[in-house]
Amino acid sequence: MKIVRIAAPLTAALAATALAAPLAAAAQPQAQAPATVAQSDLAAARDAARAPAVLDQLGHFFARRGVPPTTPLALSAAAEAQAADRAAPALVGDTVPVYTLDPAFVAGTAGAPVARVDFTATEAVSADGQRASVWTARQGDHWQVVNIASGSDETDYAARGAAAGGGTVFREPQLNAWYVLRGGRVLPLDTEARDSVGAGGVGLAAYQKLVRQRYGDKLPGSAYDKAGLGGGFATAGVRDDGTTLPVVTAAAALGVTALAGATLGLRRRRQAN
Repeated sequence: MKIVRIAAPLTAALAATALAAPLAAAAQPQAQAPATVAQSDLAAARDAARAPAVLDQLGHFFARRGVPPTTPLALSAAAEAQAADRAAPALVGDTVPVYTLDPAFVAGTAGAPVARVDFTATEAVSADGQRASVWTARQGDHWQVVNIASGSDETDYAARGAAAGGGTVFREPQLNAWYVLRGGRVLPLDTEARDSVGAGGVGLAAYQKLVRQRYGDKLPGSAYDKAGLGGGFATAGVRDDGTTLPVVTAAAALGVTALAGATLGLRRRRQAN
């Protein structure tokens, strides 16, 4: 199986999304509930994640401690194979859908949900306690593993959201922010989300204004893009009461995860907060 690294969220991916459309004027969206994933699909995604070839790659991922194969290590092929065997990777917990901020919601499209299903995630552990997240995406009529990431943010935050009262857990990947949508409010689950919406969260309409402010004028072809300012930008949000939220910095305009159709990506990342 060919191993490549997944690229960072792609600005260009937005060119074909609803964010390229004119933004809604003053009206706030009455967002639909995010789509659910059928249990049969979650079961199929888990079956893909526990395929022998994937477990073998997990063993090597743990043996290399998340360092991709393209990066040389002081580890011979034989030593890596032995370490991969000792890693004895196993899947634990439930396979969960992972929701990502929906570009159509940012654009103010009427009825657009705040987030959409991006992929599913299953936690994997090694014999020495390392943790990883196996990402699986639907490819036509089947589910396929598309990425292995160090840590277990996806399943960890899903569990946090459920333990705190339920709702839809979703991420704003540009900020590494994780939220839960519950009772019409967007509530923070990590430090980045608290910096974004405050400890008490914001209403859905206020959050739509916030993400529109962050990303609405920084699309491909915009004056911002043409000026060569795509390396980063700072924005200040607004709470329900009209006060200003702390300034946050995003490294790129709003994008979506790039999931390769026939390749498996490996990446390292920081652990969940």
